[in-house]
Amino acid sequence: MGYTGADLLVDSLESYGVTHLFGNPGTTELPLMQSVVDSELEYVLGLHEDVAVGAAAGYAMRRRHHANAATDETRSAAQTDVLPLGVANLHLAGGLAHGLGNLYNAKISGAPVLLTAGTHSRDFQQEEPILSGDLVSMAEPFTKWSAEVKDVAALPRMVRRAVRTALTPPTGPVFLSLPVDVQQAETEQSPERLGQIPTAGRGDADAIGEAATALTNAEEPVIVLGDEVGRRGSEAVAAAVELAEAAGARVHNEILAYEVNFPTGHEQWQGVLSTKAPATAAAMEADTLVFVGCSTNTTVTRPTRRLVPDDANCVHIAADAWELGKHAPADTAVLGDPAAVLPELADRVAAAVDKDERERRLEGVRAWAENEAAGSATPETVDGTLTKAGLARAFRRVAPDALVVSEAITASPPLLDEFPFEAAQLLGTKGGGLGYGLPASVGAAVAEREAGGDRSVLGYVGDGSYLYYPQTLYTATRYDLDLTVVIPDNQNYRILKENTAALMGGDPDEFDYAGIEFEPPVDLVGSAEAHGASGITLESPSEIDETIGEALEHEGAVVVDVPVVDR
Repeated sequence: MGYTGADLLVDSLESYGVTHLFGNPGTTELPLMQSVVDSELEYVLGLHEDVAVGAAAGYAMRRRHHANAATDETRSAAQTDVLPLGVANLHLAGGLAHGLGNLYNAKISGAPVLLTAGTHSRDFQQEEPILSGDLVSMAEPFTKWSAEVKDVAALPRMVRRAVRTALTPPTGPVFLSLPVDVQQAETEQSPERLGQIPTAGRGDADAIGEAATALTNAEEPVIVLGDEVGRRGSEAVAAAVELAEAAGARVHNEILAYEVNFPTGHEQWQGVLSTKAPATAAAMEADTLVFVGCSTNTTVTRPTRRLVPDDANCVHIAADAWELGKHAPADTAVLGDPAAVLPELADRVAAAVDKDERERRLEGVRAWAENEAAGSATPETVDGTLTKAGLARAFRRVAPDALVVSEAITASPPLLDEFPFEAAQLLGTKGGGLGYGLPASVGAAVAEREAGGDRSVLGYVGDGSYLYYPQTLYTATRYDLDLTVVIPDNQNYRILKENTAALMGGDPDEFDYAGIEFEPPVDLVGSAEAHGASGITLESPSEIDETIGEALEHEGAVVVDVPVVDR
């Protein structure tokens, strides 16, 4: 055959800077797979479609950090040598259905992913062949744009549009269905140029002025930072620090935050807002609240009290108009890129709030922190077993510079409390659907190797999440990735026990449970070794530093099973 639609697709991706294609192939993808063989793309095989999607998302999220580091204020990410896009290819309706779990997680996490799937030839679809389905409708709820390429003449434009849509704020996944006859059709077309990717802009100057006035007149300002801040890189995080220091404000991350939006060792940082409504409502009991780049600042179950006081003066800053005023009224709304809005807002507040007022507010932050810390210290061990806080402290001692990819639902809060994260040092899923962390860790490791960095990639994956896709480790070993996976192993879905108590009242350990505990337990080390990785079980809490240190020094993929208590 001559130059085909599949060849054109591959050339288009390469012209935009795509270097890796994650996937799990099938018959309707074979023309594309043949084009990949003759290209510079590296195909990364996942043994399950959801593994491929999660890995593509983790890759994109880490590449975004690299792109942010390579850009300055006048250049967009697409104008650098780093394209922060993950690309994955799946197989027909069955394969796409398998990948929807992590497509959902990618959507909620704002991961820029181009997902494609082969489908039956257009002149055969009416026969309802095996594995057929309405792929466009299946993907649509979880994407910014979902479409089928109906003619090879439309291919270069649709690919360009898909990539631009994924990368344009608010970033997120897109989907293209690729009929096999379109892949095989001969063409003389060439890729279209991508062009500049816009930011969300600098925000309305008058609205920024109103936000500055609100912070200036505040009695007790509280800033709630969403992951859109961390996604914009270290400059945006630094601007958030400047704003908080200028305002003398207490600072929290939104509920289910999984980026470093503020240095967690900073005095004004007071933790991630809890999924438990009473604690979050107490933290937001303030006269002035500033929400920046938030999207998931709400609870899983209906709160028993209002999270935001009715009389609070609320300022919202976001790159996505949909998020402005979504979870609370926006008395002041600024539509713009947090990386552009925050520096200007910080300058205005610094000029308006004097030193004495700032110190008065900071004294309030310190008093709040002391009250929260009273009686809340967690020991390293309980009854001879490591606590989750003890494990987090070991990370702090042994791996202070590691890139952490976290999906440890009930073990993440202690990690964020104990580990002094800096900008671009943490990734995770905001979606809450299990099975994202291990694939995303693999994708992040691919991105880290591509960038030539020497930072260790540490997947912090709860046993419940790990057991969704342990076969992910095959991908890590197949491509010789340097990856350490630490599993806080409590042998149950602890979050469900806690939510049972929240719904029913009482203490989690007072209930009997069905289908929540892993009894008999799974051999996690044996599972890792079956897929080619090395495995270690922590024998004694006293050996935790040495065990993690050895795992980090080990070349290749290694899994560390760490028994923990639910503290």
